[in-house]
Amino acid sequence: MADNLNKLKITPVSFKPVTAANVDEQEKISTPSLTFFQDAIRRLRKNHAAMISFWLLLVIVIISVVSIWWTPSNPNAQNVAYANLPPKIGQGIPGFSGQANVGGRIIDKYVQANVPKGTYYILGTDYLGRDLFSRLMKGVALSLLIGLLATLFDLAIGVPYGLISGWHGGRTDNIMQRIIEIISSIPNLVIVILMLLLFTPGLNSIVMAMGLTGWITMARLVRAETLTLKSQEYVLAARTLGESPVKIAVKHLIPNLSSTIIIQTMFSIPTAIFFEAFLSFIGIGIPAPNASLGTLLADGQKTFRFLPYQMWYPAAVLSIIMIAFNLLADGLRDAFDPKTQE
Repeated sequence: MADNLNKLKITPVSFKPVTAANVDEQEKISTPSLTFFQDAIRRLRKNHAAMISFWLLLVIVIISVVSIWWTPSNPNAQNVAYANLPPKIGQGIPGFSGQANVGGRIIDKYVQANVPKGTYYILGTDYLGRDLFSRLMKGVALSLLIGLLATLFDLAIGVPYGLISGWHGGRTDNIMQRIIEIISSIPNLVIVILMLLLFTPGLNSIVMAMGLTGWITMARLVRAETLTLKSQEYVLAARTLGESPVKIAVKHLIPNLSSTIIIQTMFSIPTAIFFEAFLSFIGIGIPAPNASLGTLLADGQKTFRFLPYQMWYPAAVLSIIMIAFNLLADGLRDAFDPKTQE
């Protein structure tokens, strides 16, 4: 034994007794524990496309909020003398020089219209001389507001409806699901037209029309998750202890449904924005002279052949909003449910 220790150059003194401090140090967790939401945020931050989309949407929302109190000019003010001016920023910036091809000659439209020096329109003006940048700021704000209000309808109606249907089951569930099938069988466009006949065309009628049918997807998702969660041990334990269904829903079901609700909300907002843009584009949405992405696209389409920039900018903003919301929603889905990546 002594020979073996000499060969290994180990002496009995090298063996030290294990103390309580050593055990605590070995069993200490090297990394901080994370909650479910903290872990989801950590995974979301690794998704570069989702994070870029988040910051893009944040900038758009900030600009929209600023437009409530300030815009470069009055978005509804008409000045026919300045109609169809091209974009201009300062001097000599390509694409934003205020010049246009008229009769084969490049001329400065601002000089031709006698626009005072120092007066520029970043995105140009429309056929009535209204500032397109100011109208785009207002249009984005209005479209985002419609998307937010329509999503609130989804949450206020769809979440309770799905919880009640999935929790009770049986005959109650069958009746409630048949009601959903009847409502979903009616096209949204028909409901919007009926709402416009009953109410004045505008923000309220569009939001109410979308709210009447937009909650169906949310209700179905919540119901499906509730059917699974209500058989879990912690829910059965709460029922055994005599907790009311409302307390169980608030304390157990809704927190576990939060990921599904958040993801569906992120998909609902761009759907509502696009639906409003479609309604305004065909002329049954936001009435003039109010600006929304749909009305700006409709106005730009009239002169697209000769002045394409009037349609390019609202179309680009609408595309960015739609893509950003969908990429962020995909990122949230992967963050809250990593199994979907497999």
